[in-house]
Amino acid sequence: MSDKNASDRLKAQRYVAMNRRARHDYFITDTVEAGLILFGTEVKVLRLGQASIQESFASGKDGGLYLINAYIPEYQQAGAHLQHETHRPRALLLHKREKDKLLGAVKREGMTIVPLGIYFNKRGIAKVELGLAKGKQQADKRQAIKDRDWKRDKARVMRERNR
Repeated sequence: MSDKNASDRLKAQRYVAMNRRARHDYFITDTVEAGLILFGTEVKVLRLGQASIQESFASGKDGGLYLINAYIPEYQQAGAHLQHETHRPRALLLHKREKDKLLGAVKREGMTIVPLGIYFNKRGIAKVELGLAKGKQQADKRQAIKDRDWKRDKARVMRERNR
């Protein structure tokens, strides 16, 4: 096993929730890391790896940036009065310059802010990786699939040739 595969596996284990469809449905032009404002029960559920960000996006409102439609289920061990809403908007923590850059691109160029993954950093703080995205057409998606298949076949041929 190569070092690259080992690092990819460690990176994949680091993520609590990933949006695998995002790179298929969008051209990701820029990525940025943002903090999340969460309740305690939400952090506990994230540590269990039970969140989903498949249908979520980030949007600006009231001068802030919020993660909309991210699903974090209720924490079963908590009492009823401690539960959180599963689909509530969650505030994102970014530097003002980064937030203005993202919101400006959304307004000017018609782009979308898509969450690519949620993970815990080395200090144990929940972070979300956001991507500035432009939607793909169906033909672009087909071309991406063809390119990926060609790279896989080419690698297979090269591997067999070197034996």
